[in-house]
Amino acid sequence: MDVVWVMEPLAEQGVTVLFKADAERMRAGVKPWTFIASGAPFREDLLVRTDAASVEACLKVCLPRLHAFGLVIPEAGA
Repeated sequence: MDVVWVMEPLAEQGVTVLFKADAERMRAGVKPWTFIASGAPFREDLLVRTDAASVEACLKVCLPRLHAFGLVIPEAGA
């Protein structure tokens, strides 16, 4: 999956975005993917984060939360 379609528009809106694949958790079969979005326009103590089994599962949880904060993320491939 190409995650640039999510990361780039968020960065343009002042949000720092991190996708992480944890090798240790992957070997253990425990939610190896992490998505974190933080920074402006959020308060410093607020961040959107999830750990999941796949990149798609991370996005399924986090994209609605980011939209709720008023952030604009185009559809994949748009």
